[in-house]
Amino acid sequence: MRSIAALGVLAHAMLLPAAAHAAEPITGQWLTKEGKAIVAIEPCGKQLCGRIARVIKPNPGGHGVDERNPNPALRNRPIVGLPVLSGFSDAGRDWRGRIYDPEAGKEYRSIVKKLPDGTLQVQGCIAFFCQSQTWKPAK
Repeated sequence: MRSIAALGVLAHAMLLPAAAHAAEPITGQWLTKEGKAIVAIEPCGKQLCGRIARVIKPNPGGHGVDERNPNPALRNRPIVGLPVLSGFSDAGRDWRGRIYDPEAGKEYRSIVKKLPDGTLQVQGCIAFFCQSQTWKPAK
């Protein structure tokens, strides 16, 4: 009789939803790949967004504006303050939203995850293909 009761408890436990996991917080200031810029990630309403807070290594020949934007009306936006991460929400183990690459003038689906060493893994994706960068905490 005990084995039937134990089996019933086990079956019931398997039907319960798994505990929801929250992604590690990613807010703060982050040094991008190759130390080119600092991106500040902060709440934007119920989601997170990120803006270029400071340019450390400007592109050679660059004019400090979003000159490669596909929308001509946006090509004069200053790089400092430019939104590069938008609509990020907690997807359990990572954050999902959109990333804008001002060097290419393109936007991609993005996945951001805080790694155990305190860095961020930042991915830009087209369909199933993703490219990753590692961002370090800015000091």
